[in-house]
Amino acid sequence: MAKEYKEGSIVLGTVTGIKDYGIFVKLDNNHSGLIHISEIGNHYIEDLNKYVTLNELIRVRIVGKSSDNMFKLSIKNVDYRITKRNGSRIKETENGFKNLALHLDYWVRKELEKKKSEKICK
Repeated sequence: MAKEYKEGSIVLGTVTGIKDYGIFVKLDNNHSGLIHISEIGNHYIEDLNKYVTLNELIRVRIVGKSSDNMFKLSIKNVDYRITKRNGSRIKETENGFKNLALHLDYWVRKELEKKKSEKICK
């Protein structure tokens, strides 16, 4: 059964392409659409890569359908992020990265030993 999308509804989609003029989003195996750069925000947009990444799952609003049967999408006034990005995946603690630096050699050595033993077993 084909899924129906209604104008104004907010749905999930996967970012499949990022161009200067907009973001391509796959809604499901049969439906996709474009978030035109004018539908990103109410201000000047310099770099769309600051808003989404390729293969990221986001929320989009359906605002219409184009003549080529693609959906016109928007993230204006939509909490589009499924997971929040905070610019860094590793947060620095009060100790800075001292603990990481102290253990890094050990972790690298363990991984190398593991890979070496995997090669011997093959």
